[in-house]
Amino acid sequence: MPRDRPRWWTELLLIVVVYGAYTVARLMARGDVGTAVDNGLRILRMENALWLHPEVPLNELFTQEAWIGVPSSFAYASLHYIVTPAILLWLYRRRPPHYRLMRTWLLVSTLLGLVGFTLLPTSPPRLLPGDYGFVDSLAQYAAYGWWADDASAPSGMGDFTNQYAAMPSLHVGWSLWCGAALWHYGSRHPLVRALAVGYPLMTTMVVMGTANHYFTDAVAGAGVMVLGLLLSRPLLRLADHVRRRFGWSDPVPDGVEGVVPPRPRDGRAAEWLPERERLGGAARHNGAARREQLAPPS
Repeated sequence: MPRDRPRWWTELLLIVVVYGAYTVARLMARGDVGTAVDNGLRILRMENALWLHPEVPLNELFTQEAWIGVPSSFAYASLHYIVTPAILLWLYRRRPPHYRLMRTWLLVSTLLGLVGFTLLPTSPPRLLPGDYGFVDSLAQYAAYGWWADDASAPSGMGDFTNQYAAMPSLHVGWSLWCGAALWHYGSRHPLVRALAVGYPLMTTMVVMGTANHYFTDAVAGAGVMVLGLLLSRPLLRLADHVRRRFGWSDPVPDGVEGVVPPRPRDGRAAEWLPERERLGGAARHNGAARREQLAPPS
Protein backbone atom coordinates (compact mmCIF):
# COMPACT_ATOMS: atom_id res chain seq x y z
CA MET A 1 0.00 0.00 0.00
CA PRO A 2 1.65 3.34 -1.00
CA ARG A 3 2.19 5.97 1.65
CA ASP A 4 -0.15 8.95 1.80
CA ARG A 5 2.76 11.40 1.89
CA PRO A 6 6.56 11.37 1.63
CA ARG A 7 8.55 10.81 4.80
CA TRP A 8 8.87 14.07 6.71
CA TRP A 9 12.62 13.78 7.22
CA THR A 10 13.34 13.26 3.51
CA GLU A 11 11.20 16.29 2.68
CA LEU A 12 12.93 18.41 5.28
CA LEU A 13 16.33 17.34 3.97
CA LEU A 14 15.32 18.11 0.38
CA ILE A 15 14.03 21.57 1.25
CA VAL A 16 17.08 22.40 3.38
CA VAL A 17 19.49 21.28 0.64
CA VAL A 18 17.69 23.20 -2.11
CA TYR A 19 17.33 26.35 -0.01
CA GLY A 20 20.95 26.13 1.12
CA ALA A 21 22.15 25.76 -2.47
CA TYR A 22 19.87 28.64 -3.49
CA THR A 23 21.23 30.90 -0.74
CA VAL A 24 24.90 30.11 -1.44
CA ALA A 25 24.51 30.51 -5.20
CA ARG A 26 22.55 33.73 -4.67
CA LEU A 27 25.44 35.17 -2.68
CA MET A 28 27.97 34.03 -5.27
CA ALA A 29 25.95 35.72 -8.02
CA ARG A 30 26.34 39.23 -6.63
CA GLY A 31 28.02 40.38 -9.81
CA ASP A 32 29.31 43.83 -10.56
CA VAL A 33 27.47 46.67 -8.81
CA GLY A 34 27.83 48.92 -11.84
CA THR A 35 26.20 46.31 -14.07
CA ALA A 36 23.38 45.85 -11.56
CA VAL A 37 22.71 49.60 -11.44
CA ASP A 38 22.76 49.83 -15.24
CA ASN A 39 20.23 46.98 -15.47
CA GLY A 40 18.01 48.68 -12.93
CA LEU A 41 18.11 51.95 -14.87
CA ARG A 42 17.25 50.12 -18.11
CA ILE A 43 14.17 48.62 -16.46
CA LEU A 44 13.16 52.02 -15.09
CA ARG A 45 13.54 53.69 -18.49
CA MET A 46 11.53 50.95 -20.16
CA GLU A 47 8.72 51.31 -17.62
CA ASN A 48 8.69 55.08 -18.01
CA ALA A 49 8.42 54.70 -21.78
CA LEU A 50 5.42 52.37 -21.31
CA TRP A 51 3.87 54.46 -18.51
CA LEU A 52 4.12 51.44 -16.23
CA HIS A 53 5.92 52.63 -13.12
CA PRO A 54 3.60 52.21 -10.13
CA GLU A 55 6.62 51.82 -7.83
CA VAL A 56 7.12 55.62 -7.99
CA PRO A 57 3.80 56.78 -6.42
CA LEU A 58 3.69 53.75 -4.10
CA ASN A 59 7.14 54.53 -2.72
CA GLU A 60 6.11 58.14 -2.13
CA LEU A 61 3.01 56.96 -0.26
CA PHE A 62 4.86 54.42 1.87
CA THR A 63 7.59 56.86 2.90
CA GLN A 64 5.23 59.76 3.62
CA GLU A 65 2.63 57.77 5.57
CA ALA A 66 4.19 55.83 8.44
CA TRP A 67 0.93 54.02 9.20
CA ILE A 68 1.33 52.32 5.81
CA GLY A 69 5.11 52.20 5.58
CA VAL A 70 5.81 50.57 8.96
CA PRO A 71 3.50 47.52 8.59
CA SER A 72 4.58 47.20 4.97
CA SER A 73 8.21 47.05 6.08
CA PHE A 74 7.35 44.32 8.55
CA ALA A 75 5.44 42.46 5.83
CA TYR A 76 8.36 42.64 3.39
CA ALA A 77 10.88 41.53 5.99
CA SER A 78 8.97 38.60 7.47
CA LEU A 79 5.84 37.26 5.75
CA HIS A 80 7.58 35.22 3.05
CA TYR A 81 9.53 33.44 5.81
CA ILE A 82 6.32 32.61 7.68
CA VAL A 83 3.44 32.19 5.22
CA THR A 84 5.21 30.07 2.59
CA PRO A 85 6.54 27.39 5.00
CA ALA A 86 3.22 27.37 6.88
CA ILE A 87 1.24 26.63 3.71
CA LEU A 88 3.77 24.01 2.63
CA LEU A 89 3.38 22.28 6.01
CA TRP A 90 -0.41 22.51 5.77
CA LEU A 91 -0.34 20.86 2.35
CA TYR A 92 1.91 18.10 3.70
CA ARG A 93 -0.41 17.33 6.59
CA ARG A 94 -3.86 18.08 5.17
CA ARG A 95 -3.57 17.68 1.39
CA PRO A 96 -1.05 14.84 0.86
CA PRO A 97 -2.32 13.86 -2.66
CA HIS A 98 -1.41 17.36 -3.87
CA TYR A 99 1.71 17.95 -1.80
CA ARG A 100 4.33 16.60 -4.21
CA LEU A 101 3.16 18.73 -7.11
CA MET A 102 3.02 21.89 -4.99
CA ARG A 103 6.39 21.23 -3.37
CA THR A 104 8.01 20.55 -6.72
CA TRP A 105 6.44 23.68 -8.20
CA LEU A 106 7.83 25.82 -5.38
CA LEU A 107 11.35 24.38 -5.51
CA VAL A 108 11.65 24.45 -9.30
CA SER A 109 10.44 28.05 -9.48
CA THR A 110 12.89 29.07 -6.76
CA LEU A 111 15.79 27.58 -8.69
CA LEU A 112 14.59 29.30 -11.86
CA GLY A 113 14.67 32.57 -9.94
CA LEU A 114 18.31 31.88 -9.15
CA VAL A 115 18.99 31.75 -12.89
CA GLY A 116 17.53 35.24 -13.17
CA PHE A 117 19.70 36.56 -10.32
CA THR A 118 22.78 35.09 -11.97
CA LEU A 119 22.15 36.22 -15.53
CA LEU A 120 20.65 39.61 -14.75
CA PRO A 121 21.98 41.19 -11.53
CA THR A 122 19.69 44.15 -10.94
CA SER A 123 19.78 47.01 -8.51
CA PRO A 124 16.47 47.58 -6.72
CA PRO A 125 15.01 51.09 -6.92
CA ARG A 126 16.20 51.92 -3.37
CA LEU A 127 19.85 51.46 -4.41
CA LEU A 128 19.68 53.67 -7.51
CA PRO A 129 21.41 57.06 -7.35
CA GLY A 130 19.56 59.47 -5.09
CA ASP A 131 18.48 61.83 -7.86
CA TYR A 132 15.97 59.19 -9.04
CA GLY A 133 13.88 59.92 -5.97
CA PHE A 134 13.43 56.48 -4.38
CA VAL A 135 13.57 56.15 -0.60
CA ASP A 136 14.44 52.90 1.18
CA SER A 137 11.41 52.56 3.45
CA LEU A 138 12.95 49.76 5.51
CA ALA A 139 15.95 51.98 6.26
CA GLN A 140 13.60 54.88 7.04
CA TYR A 141 11.61 52.78 9.53
CA ALA A 142 14.54 50.70 10.83
CA ALA A 143 13.91 51.94 14.39
CA TYR A 144 10.61 50.00 14.35
CA GLY A 145 12.08 46.62 13.36
CA TRP A 146 15.07 44.32 13.51
CA TRP A 147 16.52 45.32 10.15
CA ALA A 148 18.93 48.14 9.29
CA ASP A 149 19.63 49.50 5.81
CA ASP A 150 20.36 46.10 4.20
CA ALA A 151 16.94 45.23 2.80
CA SER A 152 15.19 42.70 5.04
CA ALA A 153 18.38 41.30 6.56
CA PRO A 154 18.67 41.57 10.36
CA SER A 155 20.87 44.39 11.57
CA GLY A 156 24.54 43.52 11.14
CA MET A 157 23.91 40.71 8.65
CA GLY A 158 23.89 42.70 5.43
CA ASP A 159 27.01 40.93 4.20
CA PHE A 160 25.06 37.64 4.14
CA THR A 161 22.55 38.77 1.55
CA ASN A 162 22.65 39.83 -2.08
CA GLN A 163 21.00 43.21 -2.39
CA TYR A 164 21.33 43.23 -6.17
CA ALA A 165 19.00 40.30 -6.82
CA ALA A 166 15.85 42.22 -7.69
CA MET A 167 15.02 40.35 -10.92
CA PRO A 168 12.75 38.39 -10.62
CA SER A 169 10.80 39.09 -7.45
CA LEU A 170 10.41 35.79 -5.62
CA HIS A 171 8.49 37.63 -2.91
CA VAL A 172 5.77 38.01 -5.54
CA GLY A 173 6.34 34.53 -6.97
CA TRP A 174 6.06 32.77 -3.61
CA SER A 175 2.97 34.79 -2.71
CA LEU A 176 1.30 33.66 -5.96
CA TRP A 177 2.15 30.07 -5.03
CA CYS A 178 0.54 30.58 -1.62
CA GLY A 179 -2.55 32.12 -3.20
CA ALA A 180 -2.90 29.23 -5.66
CA ALA A 181 -2.60 26.69 -2.83
CA LEU A 182 -5.28 28.42 -0.76
CA TRP A 183 -7.61 28.87 -3.72
CA HIS A 184 -7.43 25.32 -5.05
CA TYR A 185 -6.98 23.28 -1.88
CA GLY A 186 -8.33 25.47 0.89
CA SER A 187 -11.85 26.08 2.09
CA ARG A 188 -14.36 27.83 -0.17
CA HIS A 189 -15.15 30.24 2.63
CA PRO A 190 -15.16 33.85 1.36
CA LEU A 191 -12.43 34.81 3.85
CA VAL A 192 -10.08 32.11 2.55
CA ARG A 193 -10.81 33.10 -1.04
CA ALA A 194 -10.14 36.75 -0.17
CA LEU A 195 -6.79 35.79 1.39
CA ALA A 196 -5.89 33.71 -1.67
CA VAL A 197 -6.35 36.74 -3.92
CA GLY A 198 -5.37 39.48 -1.49
CA TYR A 199 -2.04 38.11 -0.30
CA PRO A 200 -0.34 38.17 -3.74
CA LEU A 201 -1.80 41.60 -4.51
CA MET A 202 -0.67 42.98 -1.16
CA THR A 203 2.79 41.51 -1.61
CA THR A 204 3.11 43.05 -5.07
CA MET A 205 2.29 46.50 -3.72
CA VAL A 206 4.61 46.06 -0.73
CA VAL A 207 7.68 45.09 -2.79
CA MET A 208 7.21 48.16 -4.99
CA GLY A 209 6.21 50.57 -2.23
CA THR A 210 9.28 49.69 -0.16
CA ALA A 211 11.45 50.35 -3.27
CA ASN A 212 12.78 46.79 -3.30
CA HIS A 213 11.40 45.83 -6.71
CA TYR A 214 10.19 47.31 -9.98
CA PHE A 215 6.86 46.45 -11.54
CA THR A 216 8.82 44.46 -14.13
CA ASP A 217 10.36 42.36 -11.34
CA ALA A 218 6.88 41.46 -10.11
CA VAL A 219 5.81 40.41 -13.61
CA ALA A 220 8.97 38.34 -13.96
CA GLY A 221 8.25 36.69 -10.61
CA ALA A 222 4.84 35.64 -11.88
CA GLY A 223 6.41 34.37 -15.11
CA VAL A 224 8.91 32.25 -13.19
CA MET A 225 6.05 30.63 -11.28
CA VAL A 226 4.16 29.83 -14.49
CA LEU A 227 7.27 28.23 -16.00
CA GLY A 228 7.92 26.32 -12.80
CA LEU A 229 4.39 24.90 -12.84
CA LEU A 230 4.74 23.82 -16.47
CA LEU A 231 7.96 21.97 -15.64
CA SER A 232 6.73 20.34 -12.43
CA ARG A 233 4.56 17.56 -13.86
CA PRO A 234 7.18 16.36 -16.38
CA LEU A 235 9.79 16.38 -13.60
CA LEU A 236 7.50 14.34 -11.35
CA ARG A 237 6.94 11.81 -14.12
CA LEU A 238 10.69 11.63 -14.69
CA ALA A 239 11.29 11.11 -10.96
CA ASP A 240 8.70 8.31 -10.86
CA HIS A 241 10.31 6.68 -13.89
CA VAL A 242 13.73 6.77 -12.19
CA ARG A 243 12.22 5.26 -9.04
CA ARG A 244 10.69 2.41 -10.97
CA ARG A 245 13.86 1.92 -13.00
CA PHE A 246 15.93 1.39 -9.86
CA GLY A 247 13.25 -0.47 -7.96
CA TRP A 248 12.51 2.27 -5.46
CA SER A 249 8.97 2.45 -4.14
CA ASP A 250 6.86 5.44 -5.02
CA PRO A 251 6.03 7.15 -1.72
CA VAL A 252 2.95 9.01 -2.86
CA PRO A 253 -0.13 7.95 -4.89
CA ASP A 254 -0.17 10.86 -7.30
CA GLY A 255 -3.12 9.79 -9.42
CA VAL A 256 -4.91 12.97 -8.45
CA GLU A 257 -2.14 15.06 -9.94
CA GLY A 258 -1.75 13.05 -13.12
CA VAL A 259 1.22 10.89 -12.09
CA VAL A 260 -0.39 7.46 -12.49
CA PRO A 261 1.35 4.26 -11.34
CA PRO A 262 2.13 1.83 -14.16
CA ARG A 263 -0.28 -1.00 -14.93
CA PRO A 264 1.20 -4.49 -14.29
CA ARG A 265 2.14 -6.53 -17.34
CA ASP A 266 0.85 -9.86 -16.02
CA GLY A 267 -2.77 -9.05 -16.79
CA ARG A 268 -3.95 -8.80 -13.20
CA ALA A 269 -6.04 -5.74 -13.93
CA ALA A 270 -8.32 -6.33 -10.95
CA GLU A 271 -5.38 -5.91 -8.55
CA TRP A 272 -4.20 -2.77 -10.29
CA LEU A 273 -7.56 -1.00 -10.29
CA PRO A 274 -8.38 1.18 -7.30
CA GLU A 275 -10.53 -0.55 -4.70
CA ARG A 276 -13.63 1.54 -5.37
CA GLU A 277 -13.47 0.65 -9.08
CA ARG A 278 -13.18 -3.05 -8.29
CA LEU A 279 -16.10 -2.83 -5.88
CA GLY A 280 -18.11 -0.84 -8.40
CA GLY A 281 -17.44 -3.45 -11.09
CA ALA A 282 -18.45 -6.26 -8.76
CA ALA A 283 -21.67 -4.46 -7.88
CA ARG A 284 -22.54 -3.99 -11.55
CA HIS A 285 -21.86 -7.69 -12.24
CA ASN A 286 -24.03 -8.81 -9.33
CA GLY A 287 -26.80 -6.45 -10.41
CA ALA A 288 -26.78 -7.83 -13.96
CA ALA A 289 -26.91 -11.43 -12.64
CA ARG A 290 -29.83 -10.54 -10.39
CA ARG A 291 -31.77 -9.01 -13.28
CA GLU A 292 -31.25 -12.16 -15.34
CA GLN A 293 -32.71 -14.28 -12.53
CA LEU A 294 -35.77 -12.08 -12.19
CA ALA A 295 -36.40 -11.73 -15.94
CA PRO A 296 -39.50 -13.64 -17.14
CA PRO A 297 -38.85 -16.57 -19.51
CA SER A 298 -39.25 -15.74 -23.17
